Amino acid sequence: MKRSEHRFLTTHVGSLPRPPALRDLLVQQDRGEAVDPAALAREAEAAVSHVVRKQLEAGVDVGNDGEQPRVGFSTYPARRMKGFGGASKRRMSRDMADHPDYLARLSRARSGAARINDAPQAIAEVAYTDLGEAVAECELFQRCAGGGKGFAEPFMTAASPGVIATIMLDNYYGSHERYVRALAREMRKEYELIVSRGFVLQLDCPDLAMERARFFQDEPLDRFLAAVALHVDAINDAVKNIPADRVRLHLCWGNYDGPHTYDVPLEPLLPIIYRANVGALSLPLASPRHQHELKAFRLHPLPSGMLFVPGVVDSTTNVVEHPEVVADRIAAAVEAVGDKTRVLAGVDCGFGTFAGSQLVEESIVWTKLRALREGADLATKRFWG
Repeated sequence: MKRSEHRFLTTHVGSLPRPPALRDLLVQQDRGEAVDPAALAREAEAAVSHVVRKQLEAGVDVGNDGEQPRVGFSTYPARRMKGFGGASKRRMSRDMADHPDYLARLSRARSGAARINDAPQAIAEVAYTDLGEAVAECELFQRCAGGGKGFAEPFMTAASPGVIATIMLDNYYGSHERYVRALAREMRKEYELIVSRGFVLQLDCPDLAMERARFFQDEPLDRFLAAVALHVDAINDAVKNIPADRVRLHLCWGNYDGPHTYDVPLEPLLPIIYRANVGALSLPLASPRHQHELKAFRLHPLPSGMLFVPGVVDSTTNVVEHPEVVADRIAAAVEAVGDKTRVLAGVDCGFGTFAGSQLVEESIVWTKLRALREGADLATKRFWG
């Protein structure tokens, strides 16, 4: 992965707003309704071309396809793999249970969205037998991005074994560990495909923090940390054939504008996260609930070979960060890491995590990404002169 050798590079977490026509087709398909494949392909290509152009206009250095062809960052494997069906019964997050009025508002906002809390579940042995859809997405991005030459470096996201297992629940294996390891074995095929096409692989792993207040909410902290260790071990198994410097890991506490009052602290997680054979760590640190988490790096310094992608722009609010605020956040990250070349300026989470579930309006997304570029340029002047 590219370092910030001469200036602070900018990137984001992956998902970007989908245009209404594509969003509606993806949601219809997700709900089992008939969709014209040709129309879906046309809308996806137009959407990828659009988000590539808008990223480049905003000054994004390390960009992607915005996950435009996918219905959701973690549930898309249900279409690509065998073994999924029915509906999961995902538990409510503890903070939402405490605030039913907020939950009602969020539910109204997601009324036309893809399946999030009732996504398909594992009902048979999971198997990734056809990489055709993954290949098509890679080729679409390469075609729309001119081979990725417009970006300093292109990346592609993929759901981690752990996040799939905690959102698309198990109704077959009878063991969380067996299910996670089966997913790691099968998702390895997609991970290796992405890297073979010349992309940096970003593994989306909100399970490593978010699920403390959800899937594992009844477990003591040590049991949750043991689960985090299992999920990291599964990641290592899945990427064992990929150089660590071609993989970055994103973890978060959930991409929603709720209370987050039960979020697990970062400090006990870091030593376990560092076991992952990845070359970069992406964290949401612009959120008012987690800006203080940089202090954890004093106790657990970032490994010497690992890059850091702090979120310096919030993905859940329509307030556009001032470039000086962005620059200050980048500076704080550099202080925490101790090496400006290992810091890339990022966004907390995705702007279009699931089709139809979007907190920030599209025009504001591009304004935020421009503010990210402007803030990175200000920080560059501070550190490089």
